[in-house]
Amino acid sequence: MVGACKRPCAKNDTGYHASQIKRDLAQSTTREVAHGREGRVLSSPDTNSRMGNGLSRRGLLLAGGAGLMLTACGKAGPRPLLSADSHPREYPTVRAVDYMAGLLREESGGRLDIKIYAGGQLGSERDTLEITTFGGLDLNRVNLAPLNAIEPLTLIPALPFLFQSTEHLHATLDGEVGEAILASLEPHNLIGLCFYDSGARSFYNSRRPILTPDDMHGMKIRVPNSDLYLAMIRALGADATPMSLGEVYQSLVQGVIDGAENNWTSYESGRHFEAAPYYSLTRHVMAPEVLVMSLDRWRKLSDDDKTLVSSAAKRSVIAMREMWRERVEEARTAILAAGVEVNEVDDLAAFQARMEPVWDEFIVSPRQKELVELTRAIGQNLESRT
Repeated sequence: MVGACKRPCAKNDTGYHASQIKRDLAQSTTREVAHGREGRVLSSPDTNSRMGNGLSRRGLLLAGGAGLMLTACGKAGPRPLLSADSHPREYPTVRAVDYMAGLLREESGGRLDIKIYAGGQLGSERDTLEITTFGGLDLNRVNLAPLNAIEPLTLIPALPFLFQSTEHLHATLDGEVGEAILASLEPHNLIGLCFYDSGARSFYNSRRPILTPDDMHGMKIRVPNSDLYLAMIRALGADATPMSLGEVYQSLVQGVIDGAENNWTSYESGRHFEAAPYYSLTRHVMAPEVLVMSLDRWRKLSDDDKTLVSSAAKRSVIAMREMWRERVEEARTAILAAGVEVNEVDDLAAFQARMEPVWDEFIVSPRQKELVELTRAIGQNLESRT
């Protein structure tokens, strides 16, 4: 068992020294892993088959080390909730969780707090999601893509051309459909707390503007590690290349990929526009981000604290949406000022037609189909009011 730190833990903006974190996470295992929780997770056929042959050895070590690092370097008394995010510190999702932390501090008299490790300090989203499923991390903001591998209902908000507008997205996620998707995560050792905006994803590349699907033929396009995204890109005639977001810039520069697809903010904050100066506004996916909590940590909270955490997460959504609108405008302004060639795509019907087989491949269960129909009905109702 790791004892107290032999030297003071030098703090950065997250509260702990990043190199010390990574050493502790890489070298430690928790009592929970040693006493069989590793077997509980790995024995789940669903998790084992869909998350790449179960938890990786790295995931096991990281999950074990996370708790011990906090024990070794934290103050006496209740420790803060440990949260991970692959986005940089000033990204709206990180700021939203920070806003949530402020609410918790205020309403618990300082007893509840959150320490945020932004910028991928604790690994890729797939790594940190593995850690969260068995308690090494308390909170985690992830894209829906890695959740697609473990829970079929999370495929619904990621369907291409499902949402007609941001209003349609919000009306869906704030209601019955969104609550059902969040609730579906509990059997996978996760508590879905809330959804955060992630904007509309569009294509960018280093070759030419995209006006029709034929313009994408033969292009190597980066996608998140999700079978749905792979199928979508292949249906458009391009070669799908799954990789983490942190690898995209260098891969564009080196010519490993020709392009990718993402929102204005990720395109700008990752400097991808420097290597891929053509941005074509297909707006093909409006999949949200999701904030999840470890089921293990959730069960250790009192009922009152569960209410506090749940309420703070929901209220952070309101703040995040305003932050997101502001950040999108900042990114858009910066991209246009940099001389990027941005084009609208008039013939979206040609792209939509190629997505029908993709929907058929991934929306197969009665519950998925029911929620898709509810989502469509929400959109039709909104459209009828205009």
